Amino acid sequence: MAEAVSMPQLPREQLKFMQEAAKRQRPEGAKQFQELHYSDSSRLRNLVDDIFADHAALDKRSLPIEGGGSTKFLIMGAGMGGILNAIKLVQGGFQQDDILLVEMGGGVGGTWYWNRYPGLHCDVESYVYLPMLEETGYVPSHKYTSATEIRNYLVKLVEKFGLEERILFRTEVNSMQWDDDKKNWRVDMTTGKGDGGKKKTTLSVNADFSILAGGIFPYPHVPKIPGLVAFEGDMFHTSRWDYAVSGGSSEDAFSELKGFEGLRVGYVGTGATAVQAVPEVAKYAKELFIFQRTPSQVNTRRQKPTDLKEWSERIATGPGWQKARMENLAQHLSRNLPEGTVNMVDDEWSRLQAYCAILGSERFAGLMPDKIPEYLGHLQAWDADHNARARERISTIVSEKSTAEKLTPWYPTWCKRPTFSDTYLQTFNKPNVHLVDTDGKGIDGVKPHAIIANGQEYPVDILILSTGYRSPAYGGGDPAARNGIEIIGRNGLKMSNKWSSRGATTLHGVFSHDFPNLFFFAIAQASATANVNHTLEVQMTHITSIISHFNPPSDPRDKKVVIEPSAEAEEAWAMSCLSGAAFFSSVSVCTPGYMTMEGDALNQKSQEKMMQAGRGSPWSAGLVPFERMLEGWRAGGLEGVVVDTI
Repeated sequence: MAEAVSMPQLPREQLKFMQEAAKRQRPEGAKQFQELHYSDSSRLRNLVDDIFADHAALDKRSLPIEGGGSTKFLIMGAGMGGILNAIKLVQGGFQQDDILLVEMGGGVGGTWYWNRYPGLHCDVESYVYLPMLEETGYVPSHKYTSATEIRNYLVKLVEKFGLEERILFRTEVNSMQWDDDKKNWRVDMTTGKGDGGKKKTTLSVNADFSILAGGIFPYPHVPKIPGLVAFEGDMFHTSRWDYAVSGGSSEDAFSELKGFEGLRVGYVGTGATAVQAVPEVAKYAKELFIFQRTPSQVNTRRQKPTDLKEWSERIATGPGWQKARMENLAQHLSRNLPEGTVNMVDDEWSRLQAYCAILGSERFAGLMPDKIPEYLGHLQAWDADHNARARERISTIVSEKSTAEKLTPWYPTWCKRPTFSDTYLQTFNKPNVHLVDTDGKGIDGVKPHAIIANGQEYPVDILILSTGYRSPAYGGGDPAARNGIEIIGRNGLKMSNKWSSRGATTLHGVFSHDFPNLFFFAIAQASATANVNHTLEVQMTHITSIISHFNPPSDPRDKKVVIEPSAEAEEAWAMSCLSGAAFFSSVSVCTPGYMTMEGDALNQKSQEKMMQAGRGSPWSAGLVPFERMLEGWRAGGLEGVVVDTI
């Protein structure tokens, strides 16, 4: 049980949190948004076109596989997760020719391919975020590296491990169906070429193993705003920043956005993207109107170039240094800290005492429902000082009192991903920058040349939509729903039906009974931390270890091995996750957002639905204990896996 903590009374803060959350509750929940990929409007669908691809060069590439062909491993996604999984297979002894990566975009990088907005840097220290620094010897240029550097580094990783010819670009997986006679997956895809990649053809291939690594934010969305489609100025979503409109270049995080000069720019959203992009837009726009529904918590960043002396003497200190540093940050975030633990990363993330609320912690192992109020009290007490300092920081930076008040967030730190900037709040002191706070309502509508908010029209020439993505919790964490594909396993069982009828059902969050040789990256029934690379490292190591154990690369290439968890093992795992679900009751006090599916996740109507949702809870002890548990399971012989060899 948790250590004794002095718990100050926080009636004013708690009341304010409740009031602000209530303002933002909408009966339609997540349905207040529309996903751009699936919009009825061609204009909105076109906002997610690939404007970064070199289509002429891609048209000249030879396809790594032809229709009807076969591959041992098909990996869906060539972002950080897909690249890392492919590299681990190569490091384990498999051949590059055994691997096919399927990527929707025209290049590698995933979120770092699509997101190129100005000012974009990783919000986690690059020394723990960039994968395989120890293996490559690469030294990031800054403590928090730019999107361009990250994207270029991932390209170099692909080249270093000989995977550049093993990627099928501009290709979307539509469905996967298990063939129990052939013991493989039939994967149906749509691939593009010519005419900007818009000439579509279908392609079907066979894969012994399929691995889903499509990321957690593949689908940008926008609010269902009346009149949005009829806006007559230039409009784009930040996930496809249009430098033809703004000026500048996607290869320079701080390039000159001269396309905004002399123009009125409307910017919708004040989340993590806005915190980085808004200061850059404000340098060039004649007037910048920033429309806010919910303010972000903005902490200090303290960006700095990498000091090579510090790098060699205190960071890259010897074998295993990056893994140790990643685990150190995860331990600080989960408050799983052995006595005398040094803070290696030493940044604002590592000092967020209550962020364990959504990551897990051993401090509250075995939390029972009747102890939830006491547990929430501990979390709020841990968060009180930090939250108060973050609010106070706004009033010391923003000169106009009313603006500072509107920029002040009123929710526990763990309810939204905290942000870090030394320029965002300062931007609101500029005379050309205007905050339009909607008091939680969002904007009312759009006219051909104006945005309507709070009953008032704001004339704008350009509209930037910084409105986020579909929640990773979509479909209860169902991998098929999250990746936008249909997955049909043994005996015609659809994964979506399995999830909807029972809730999350996996072993360790990475594979599921009746879906043989299918692996996926997940948060449901797994674990996570603020550093996505660490989460990927743990899960991709686990996936490749399972495959290599039962089908080692030394086996004949035509040997067929079928791997899946037993029904009993995955049900026991689901019950284990359910037993820790009370830990994540912390989100019950949160303002609606992507973590709660805009409040939908908090509105379960029956005990049965609550139990189903609870099955999908992450491992409640935190990522490092989760990793130690997985390592012990593998060392003990991988109990609960059913294997058929042909």
